[in-house]
Amino acid sequence: QVQLVESGGGLVQPGGSLRLSCAASGSILGMTAMGWYRQAPGKLRELVARITAGGSTNYPDSVKGRFTISRDNTKNTVYLQMNSLKPEDTARYYCNANLLEYGSSAYRNYWGQGTQVTVSS
Repeated sequence: QVQLVESGGGLVQPGGSLRLSCAASGSILGMTAMGWYRQAPGKLRELVARITAGGSTNYPDSVKGRFTISRDNTKNTVYLQMNSLKPEDTARYYCNANLLEYGSSAYRNYWGQGTQVTVSS
């Protein structure tokens, strides 16, 4: 079974940096895109960064210029480098991937369990 596992979250001070990792494991035959979403208490889950199999990236204005998404296709791993962190970035960050699992006939979305990022003094 395909599984996504995030790591790298924690408590950082405003202006600090953090690097999140998401490793996809299982019998993966294909991937169209991977990305990061976040959800703060009382708010909807929102896109943070996304990267397609072709290398195209997408960021909302709130993180553009501060966050960078990258991937290692050989390891089915995606990273999120977060710089100049703000208290507004505090949320639980979730990894998402659109993958084709061995034995399946169609791609589907998978979600990780999330990792907490807290930006505070």
